[in-house]
Order: sequence, then structure tokens, then C-alpha cells
Amino acid sequence: MTGQTTDRKFANTLARGLGVLRAFRASDNGLTHAEIAERTGLPKPTISRLTYTLCELGYLSHAGRNERFRLGPAAVALGSVASLSISFVDLASDTMQRLADETGTLALIAVRDGERMLLAKTWRPEGVATIWLEPGQRIPMLGSSSGMAVLATMGDEKFQSLENADQVALFRQEGYDQLIGQGFVIAPEPTRYARTVNAVSVPYYADEFSESVAFTCGALPRDLTDERMLTEVGPALRDAVRALERRTGHPAAMTRRG
Repeated sequence: MTGQTTDRKFANTLARGLGVLRAFRASDNGLTHAEIAERTGLPKPTISRLTYTLCELGYLSHAGRNERFRLGPAAVALGSVASLSISFVDLASDTMQRLADETGTLALIAVRDGERMLLAKTWRPEGVATIWLEPGQRIPMLGSSSGMAVLATMGDEKFQSLENADQVALFRQEGYDQLIGQGFVIAPEPTRYARTVNAVSVPYYADEFSESVAFTCGALPRDLTDERMLTEVGPALRDAVRALERRTGHPAAMTRRG
């Protein structure tokens, strides 16, 4: 978060501190002040004050001069509590790993993080080393199949509260039509946010978040063609999510829109 809001109820300093914690990714071997500043867009003096406070509270650790910052024990404990409270992730894990191996795609769960999608969990296919996305990374909502799946099942009131609602309205409608027609979504090629990855997604309504998350399979375009997404991977992912819904007693995400 680089700017401030004038909402009197909004704690800007808290938001900036949480923004520092959100800058860390699973593959990071610690971050320097400069790297945190680059990822958050905050000035270095502000980063210095925030990292000092977060270290004092145990959310970051720092061994000393020239050492990198890492998530501390308080952050690890908080993450453990959060993961235990989201049961559908564990229930889906074996199925998603098998799907990743069988299709040669990176399977993942993406959750909405403001106007972007946050990769919360990934399952890498065995023996495939060319897929680079990892938990903690963020991708655009507009142009990603994950974003399309979540937008398509979002209620009108929540959708209108998005800052970019007008910009993504047609993208959302396309996702809705695809879900009605085939049960999974693929971002139309002209709108895809990257030319280096193809992906197909299915929404799952998470009571924990009071909105849908996206189950997604993605790979390089040469490995995951549009035809494969339509005839093989999309239907397999749809069936996997439907099985999870039956297992958890959840209705389909489309029925929760409104």
C-alpha cells in the first residue's frame, strides 16, 4: 500500500505494517530494506520504522547488521492458526496434487486480495521444473482466469464496491457465461495478463472468506493449449471442485452469487 486513505476509521500505519508482511514470498531467503521498499512502494525511512516495530513484536526477525529480514515467530504462529481454520485446503490437497501430476500443470488456489489475486497454495507436478508461480505472488484480477472465476461469482453489491468495477464488468460477464455453459473459465486470449502462461479456473465458495476462491491449473502455452484447457484440463478441474463441494456439503459457487 503506497497511499493513504482519508477514511477516519482506517489505520494507515497498521495497513503499511501489514503491507510489509505481505511483501514476503515462500521462496525468499529474507529481504533487505531496499527489496521491501521496492515491493511495497513505501519510502525507505518508513520501511525502517516499520521493520523495527515488527521485529520488536516478533513478526519479523533480523540477526544484525547487513542481515536480511525474515518472518518471525509471531507471523509463523499466526499463519499456522489461519491455515488450521481453512479446512477445505487440506481436503483438496491430495486431489489437486494428483491433478497436477496427471495434467502436467501447476495447480493452485488463488484468493482475492483487494483488486488482485493472491496465490495462497500451489501443487507442482512431479518432474516439471518450468512453472515458476509460488505462494505469496499476486497476479491481476483482470486478465487472469482466477480473477474471472471470482468476479463471475461475486454478488452485485460487493462487485460494485471494487475500485475497478467498470473496467472489469465485461470480463466478469464473460466469466459468468462460461461458468453457465461449461463450468470453468478461461480468460479470452486478447485479455490475458501474460503471454507466458495459460490457465483455467473453477470457483469454490469459501465460507471462511464469504466469497469464492479460485482453483486453477496453469502452464506454459506450449504445454497447456486452449484445446487442452477446453477438452481435458478444464473438465478435470471442474469435476475435482465438484467432488470437493460434495465432500464439504457446499453448494456450487454460482448458487451463492447475489
